[in-house]
Amino acid sequence: MALLSSTPSLSFASPSHPQNSNWGLFSFTFHTTQFARRQRPIASSHLPSTLDANIIDKSFLSLAEAFSEEELWAAACLRVRSFYEFRPSAYGIRDHRRYLAEREFEALKERVAGKREGFRRVSCINATLPLSQISNFSDDLCSECKFSDNGEDRVVVGTLDLNQCISLPDEIIGMKPEGIGADFLRAYLSNVCVAKELHRNGLGYWLVAKSKIIAQDWGITDLYVHVAVDNEAAKNLYMKSGFVYENDEPAWQARFLDRPRRLLLWIGLPGMEL
Repeated sequence: MALLSSTPSLSFASPSHPQNSNWGLFSFTFHTTQFARRQRPIASSHLPSTLDANIIDKSFLSLAEAFSEEELWAAACLRVRSFYEFRPSAYGIRDHRRYLAEREFEALKERVAGKREGFRRVSCINATLPLSQISNFSDDLCSECKFSDNGEDRVVVGTLDLNQCISLPDEIIGMKPEGIGADFLRAYLSNVCVAKELHRNGLGYWLVAKSKIIAQDWGITDLYVHVAVDNEAAKNLYMKSGFVYENDEPAWQARFLDRPRRLLLWIGLPGMEL
């Protein structure tokens, strides 16, 4: 599933000029054969299908915007877990994973704080569960993605970004709504991922549903998401959520950016039943 660069070096893009960005960890690109395999660039979603699932009690599930730095850090750690494949035998892998998480954490804080040029508003929306509800599923997930909320230990088990902006770096642009001054009525989803231990619990669907509610509160009329043409699980999620095809990325652009070709999916928000 992964694409591995043959370049045996590290290459980081400036946050203001991202290179080969797919908004998975969009603030930089990482090319190495020593530490990890970068998961296949998959636009905004990492939602592969699995046969087995740990069943969760959804009555304990919280879907909300993240504001504390501790919760943003937990979300950044989940994204590193989701968007990278690490070689267990690699030397210094723990330090390298932390380095990647720190880079995403700083970029995420910058976006949420409104400091990224070209974005009117960005929100990190998380699905979280009490630590007590999933402690038997994965020690790794619980230790890396844990945060404290009003004295309760919780774990980020799903995350995405809602971006009120004209476009995302290196992605095709949505065409709706039309008219002068309508650009910031458009928003994009990005960084959609769910902890692999909890796939097939509907967490991706509920995250997207929550993002639509928040987008409507912002006055967004048209919501977009990019997804790789061969990511069937993510496409099924968005189709189930009401998204439809609008456009697709030119093949030459995908080749130039060394990634699978993207589809652009759209949904209109006014009057929708969420």
